[in-house]
Amino acid sequence: MPLGQLGQIAIAVSNTDASEAFYGGLLGLRKLYRYGDLCFFDCAGVRLMLSPPERSEPVEPGQGALYFRVADLALTVADLRARGADIVAEPHLTAPMPDHDLWLAFCRDPDGHLVGLMMEAPKGYAPAA
Repeated sequence: MPLGQLGQIAIAVSNTDASEAFYGGLLGLRKLYRYGDLCFFDCAGVRLMLSPPERSEPVEPGQGALYFRVADLALTVADLRARGADIVAEPHLTAPMPDHDLWLAFCRDPDGHLVGLMMEAPKGYAPAA
C-alpha cells in the first residue's frame, strides 16, 4: 500500500520559545498550538513540530534543513533580512531545469538549522539587484 502525503516534520530545538518566535514571528508561519515544550505550525498542510531533543541530548547546529517554496525569492529575502533574519546564502541559481530554473537562498534558525527558500523560476529569471 503506498504512503500518503507527508503529514508532519519534527525538528529538535534547544529553546522552544526562541524557535516559536523565529518560525511564527519572523517567518510568519501559522501556529497551530503549543503543548508544553512542543510547538506546532502549519506549513501548507504539513505540520512542523518543534520539540526538545530526545534523551536531553544537545541540539547539533545544521542538522538537516527545511525548504519553503516562495513566489518571489528576492522579495522574500529582502523582507526576512529587514525583520532580522540571518541570511547566509543570497539568491542563487542552483539547477537549470528543462522548463524552469531552481533558485535558492538560505537563512538559519536559532539552533543553526538551515532554512531554505526555493523558487521554481521561469527560464532566464534574474533577481532584481
